[in-house]
Amino acid sequence: MKVINLISGPRNLSTALMYSFAQRPDMKVLDEPFYGYYLSNADVKIQHPCHNEIVRTMPNDAALVLNQIRALSTSHHVFLKGMAHHYLSDAPEFILKWHNIILIRHPKKLLASFAKVIEHPTLDDIGIKKASEIFTYLTSEGKTPIVIDSDELLKDPSTYLKKICSLLQIPFFEAMLSWKKGGIPEDGIWAEHWYANVHNSEGFAVQRTSDQPLPEYLEPVLAAAIPYYNILKNHILKND
Repeated sequence: MKVINLISGPRNLSTALMYSFAQRPDMKVLDEPFYGYYLSNADVKIQHPCHNEIVRTMPNDAALVLNQIRALSTSHHVFLKGMAHHYLSDAPEFILKWHNIILIRHPKKLLASFAKVIEHPTLDDIGIKKASEIFTYLTSEGKTPIVIDSDELLKDPSTYLKKICSLLQIPFFEAMLSWKKGGIPEDGIWAEHWYANVHNSEGFAVQRTSDQPLPEYLEPVLAAAIPYYNILKNHILKND
């Protein structure tokens, strides 16, 4: 069975995509399975909501996470919603066997939203630099990932999801376009801090933070993020 690996940054519609794939009868989803590993092993500069609970309840060894993924994939396709910066290796060889998708959003929109929960994010915290590095790594190994953009997705979710499913060589299901309000059982324990918008939604919708101004103190982070965003933007799947 396929492992579909969504490599994203925070506030990118990644949770909505996880909800979408969770509606499929042939799919199991995992919400940021490497989060505990990341918090346990990275030099994290900021305090994440539920930090201690995540470290206590999730695997802090990448091998344990991979065992969990392998076990699920014996009977179903598996959709992994993950953050790019949770991959600590410069060459995470285990993802070469997976079907990788990199999800991007303009850093200005991302930062405006992220700062509502974590006020002073760094470039590393938003994942765009790491996503660009993973793109380069996968491409160098002949495993060029699909690159998708949240704004392109919102233009016409049905058409875009059909294109994504076609590239993944899996059927499209109409059920992927909607879900019930509230959470799903697979939500991470951090959901109460991050998932208010998707919990109040029944499908893909423009995020309320999309047009909010960026605080001036985040302008240097935005300036540092733009070159990495532009690298990936040149490869996005269009929704025309």
